[in-house]
Amino acid sequence: RARFRREIDVSKVIDHPTIPAVVRPGAPMSPPVRAHSRSRSTTDKYLTFVLGREHYGLPVLKVREIIRFCDITPVPQMPEYVRGVLNLRGKIIPVVDLRMKFNLAEAKQTELTCIILVQVTRPDKSNTLMALVVDGVEEVVNLTEADIEPTPDFGGAVQADYILGMAKIKGQVKALLDIDAVLHGVEWKK
Repeated sequence: RARFRREIDVSKVIDHPTIPAVVRPGAPMSPPVRAHSRSRSTTDKYLTFVLGREHYGLPVLKVREIIRFCDITPVPQMPEYVRGVLNLRGKIIPVVDLRMKFNLAEAKQTELTCIILVQVTRPDKSNTLMALVVDGVEEVVNLTEADIEPTPDFGGAVQADYILGMAKIKGQVKALLDIDAVLHGVEWKK
């Protein structure tokens, strides 16, 4: 537990004064703006996280909360990447393992493994809360359009519409995710 706090103090990520109130639970959300439609002067905040050796980011405006890994109740007949549900303060929330969703090798749970709660906009424009299991949270970064490269063309056979763009941050390339598109196929009824 102490090691986790040395790596990243989750309370500082959520309560940090430079992160807008929309990150905190209960605050209103607005959808992220795609990288190619922003003006040059716009700066957006992204929460960066790790899955294995890969680095990703998602718009802070989609993040509701970051919590430590906790008990997940399995649900039968779900896709492999749906780990089950968790009960968070009386609300049942579906849990998606992003490693499995992205077909990455399975990894052991560590002290850094955590759950990112995100608000997802469904195709019918309704919103739902979902939980993402990730290997670790890194930081919140400010990115301008100049910091974001367009999504590369991976060829016609590869679907990459869930990537907003590629950011170069401190010498690393991080894929910025459109979490609505990533979770589009996860069907849950209210």
